[in-house]
Amino acid sequence: MQANPTAAAADLVALRFPEATWAILTGSVLNSHRTAGSDLDIVVLREDGPGFRESLHFRGWPVELFVHTPDRLTGFLANELTTRKPSTHRMIARGVPLLGDPGDLTARCARVLAQGPPPLTAAERDRFRYFLTDLLDDYTHVADPGERAVIAAALWTDTARAALAFAGRWISGGKWLLRELREFDPALADGWLAARDDPAEFARALLDSAGGPLFDGYRA
Repeated sequence: MQANPTAAAADLVALRFPEATWAILTGSVLNSHRTAGSDLDIVVLREDGPGFRESLHFRGWPVELFVHTPDRLTGFLANELTTRKPSTHRMIARGVPLLGDPGDLTARCARVLAQGPPPLTAAERDRFRYFLTDLLDDYTHVADPGERAVIAAALWTDTARAALAFAGRWISGGKWLLRELREFDPALADGWLAARDDPAEFARALLDSAGGPLFDGYRA
């Protein structure tokens, strides 16, 4: 493995995408979250398609390529506002150039990250309340131990997602779900982690703070 991740990423871009408009290296390999298994996340913009995502190894590094055309990138960024998951915004805002110059796109993505997602609509808020209510009901009445474990995992994860959504924060998955919670409210994140094996009380408290359970009369 080449010791310098930026140098390795730049060599890969020069080899695979010499015609690219720009390319950046991003992800945990550049910050304090770096681990022995961190990969090189590389975002590439080129004028001609197709766009794609590709995983590979290069000089000992695991690599994730996110290759876009202008239209594809515009679509991804717009969709992230709708889904409240700013993965591409985060990568661009926090990346370092390997080739070319993203121009003001880096600053625009950083502003979007800082501003947060659009406010929840009433329908979106009700949808979060309804699905948490439904999961809580399943969890309360389930008899099969295997099913109980599966429902508990879903309820635990969805409660964190709902907590972020109700607070007007970005929603993420995996490790970023915890990172977003910790950035928003470290005590809430600790409480969520402690509720992993039995998330019902945590979920009920969140529901109560958001208007209570919702079942009767819900229509989507």
